[in-house]
Amino acid sequence: EEIQRETAYPDGKVEKVLKNGCHLIFFPNGTWKKVGSDGKTVTITFFNGDVKQVMPDQTVIYYYADAKTTHTTYSDGLEVLQFSNGQIEKHYPDGKKEITFPDQTIKNLFTDGQEESIFPDGTIVRVQRDGSKTIEFNNGQRELHTSQFKRREYPDGTVKTVYMNGQQETKYVSGRVRVKDKDGNIIMDTKL
Repeated sequence: EEIQRETAYPDGKVEKVLKNGCHLIFFPNGTWKKVGSDGKTVTITFFNGDVKQVMPDQTVIYYYADAKTTHTTYSDGLEVLQFSNGQIEKHYPDGKKEITFPDQTIKNLFTDGQEESIFPDGTIVRVQRDGSKTIEFNNGQRELHTSQFKRREYPDGTVKTVYMNGQQETKYVSGRVRVKDKDGNIIMDTKL
């Protein structure tokens, strides 16, 4: 671009005004700033390789050179972090966070303390504030983990519960109930 005017300041800063209306400001430490001809688009390239862009809509895009990470802040408050390994984090203004991992697992962290993870195979894990966990498998099975027991529900209606003391209880659709002690010995079986 053709330079219209160049000014050197006593502090070592140099400003160049281009004919297209852009301003370039060079700082002694190697940092430089470009202000677009619209006066609203600003790019600052820091001496360490970081780059900060301010867009006309006030979106701020900051690239951390060492970490190879981009942090975008939108005018509505949404923040998006993109890491070099492919992980993407979205931080919403209401406090919710959504993390997409390189393997495409998605983890949602809600403001009330609940979490939800959606795995590539379709498995969904939900964790409540009290630590209880629900797992929905892609084969239709479902598991519930609490501090008292772990329960698996099968698509055919069978429900198997393992209690913290090791006792197991299986309830079949037919109405049959089988209970085993912690060592696997049958202590009750209502065969119908």
